[in-house]
Amino acid sequence: MLGINDKPCVALKHTDRYAAPDEWSEAKMTATGLPFDDIRNLARNMPVMDEAAAAKVHSAFGAYGERGGRFEDIAAWFAASTGRGTPLVAKPHLAMFAATHGIAGRLGESQPVASALHRMEEIASGAAVVSQLCAANNVGLNVFDLALEVPVGNILAEDALDERGCAATMAFGMEALANGPDLVCLSTLDDAARISAGALISCLLDESPENDLAREALDRHSGHLANPLEALRRLGGREISAMAGAIIAARTQNIAIILDGKAAIAAAAVVHALNDHGLQHCLLADDAGLNDGVLVKLGLRPLIRIEASEPVAGILAIDIVRSAGAVAAAQADMRNRSAAVS
Repeated sequence: MLGINDKPCVALKHTDRYAAPDEWSEAKMTATGLPFDDIRNLARNMPVMDEAAAAKVHSAFGAYGERGGRFEDIAAWFAASTGRGTPLVAKPHLAMFAATHGIAGRLGESQPVASALHRMEEIASGAAVVSQLCAANNVGLNVFDLALEVPVGNILAEDALDERGCAATMAFGMEALANGPDLVCLSTLDDAARISAGALISCLLDESPENDLAREALDRHSGHLANPLEALRRLGGREISAMAGAIIAARTQNIAIILDGKAAIAAAAVVHALNDHGLQHCLLADDAGLNDGVLVKLGLRPLIRIEASEPVAGILAIDIVRSAGAVAAAQADMRNRSAAVS
């Protein structure tokens, strides 16, 4: 864990050992048969949201005859996700996942590993906008290196990952939440996964491919994409797999999730396909250029509309959730005081 600018709220984590996915698979998944069995069971048995906690927030806002609109809804969503009647955000984090893809050559990217490492160095030095925003807003920052030097397979010609490797990556994503946050924004280092994300969203949500490369990938794997985890391993990259694992784990750990970027939305689409109630603890930062029809199918509504190459919307969304929680807590305090006076 490398501190950025010596600020404890910003950190960079490298996972160089991740280059041995089979080791992760054997260590992290239990022996229930195929590696995906545990993932399916976790996704199917996600705990319900804490509606009683959400009701406390709505009650606090309603005590004065005014409703807080979506601001109130955000506070109630955070309360339901975390199980807290007083929805104060205590430990927000931005988790960025870095990986490389075999399709990079078709995208005109001659040195994807070097570019990704340079980007990580910018974040570590504090030169990146995302580093500065996290520091200014007291948001923790972790960047996870998912074996950058080992690209996943070129999805135009082969599977991105085998089942063991994909399940292991999802397990690693689950462990990315181990530092105890209560609100995590999931994003990627760059847009290296854009073709994979587009292809996954198309097949899982029955949407037309957004470009020729996504269509070519879907044609290559036609007939093998009915199962969402099979679609993920064939079309997705490590960052999408890791974020899908993080979304599932967050629900069991009472952690609220903010999705930032197309790859994060693709990961959410995988979880939604496994459990159509699996995204209730997720909030969407922005639409990532996707049409409203796609987002409606996932039950997601953008919080912010902003064009940026970095997860700016995600960090701003964290601040909105934090502000909504503070207002809800103040409303509850005022109600308690009024009740005491009465």
